[in-house]
Amino acid sequence: MRELSIFIDESGDFGPYEPHAPYYVLSLVFHDQSEDIGGHLDRIHDALLDRGLAADHAIHTGPLIRREKDYTWMGMADRRSLFRVLVEFVRHCTITHRSFVFSKRDHRDSDALVTAMSRALGAFVRDNHAFFAGWDRIVVYYDNGQKEITNVVNSVFNALLTSAEVRKVSPADYSLFQAADLCCTLSLLETKIGAGGLSSSERDFFSTDKYGAERSLRRGYLRTMERKRFSGGPSPR
Repeated sequence: MRELSIFIDESGDFGPYEPHAPYYVLSLVFHDQSEDIGGHLDRIHDALLDRGLAADHAIHTGPLIRREKDYTWMGMADRRSLFRVLVEFVRHCTITHRSFVFSKRDHRDSDALVTAMSRALGAFVRDNHAFFAGWDRIVVYYDNGQKEITNVVNSVFNALLTSAEVRKVSPADYSLFQAADLCCTLSLLETKIGAGGLSSSERDFFSTDKYGAERSLRRGYLRTMERKRFSGGPSPR
C-alpha cells in the first residue's frame, strides 16, 4: 500500500490586519511513507538531548528566533545551532513542501481570508490531482490549532480526494510536523525580505560577521527550501 503523509502547520491569526503581523502562512510537508527517515529522526533526537532538551521536544522556530517560551534560557549560539538542526533534517529527508502566504491587508475580514485559503488549497489539489490520485491512502496531519484551518483542511481534502484521511497530531509526536513549522517560518521570512520588513530579532538571529540577515537567509536557508519545493511529479503507480 502506497501511503502519502501530509503535515500541515500555520503561522498567523485571523484577527484584523496589524502592521506587526500582516501575513498568514499555511505550509504543507509531503512524505512518501515508503521512504525511511529513521536515521534522520535519530540525529534530531540526539541533537535535542545534547542541548539539554527532551528527545521528544517540539522545536518551534518562531519562539526560537525571538528567544521566547522554551528558549528564554538559551543564548544566541545555541538557538542558532538548534535552528540549523531542523534545517539539516529537512535538507536531508526525502520530503517536499508547498507554502501559501496570504496578505491580511488584501482580505476585508477573517471570512474572506478563510475563503481565499480554501480556494488556494483546493486549486493546488485539483492542479495536482493525478499525483494525489495515485496513492492508496493519504493521511493529512494537523494539530487543530485553529478551527478555521481545521475546517478548511477537512472540507478541501475530503471533497477532492476519496483516499484522504485527516488526523489530529501532536507536534511532539512527529518531527515532520516541526518541518512544516520551519517551512512556515522561512516562507514568512522570505515574504518579509521582499517587503523590507524583517524584525530586529530576526535580523539579530540571522546576521553573521560576513553577511547581513537577508543575504544569510537566502544563502543558508531559502535555497534549501526552494530545492524542497513540491513540483508535482508522476503518480506513484
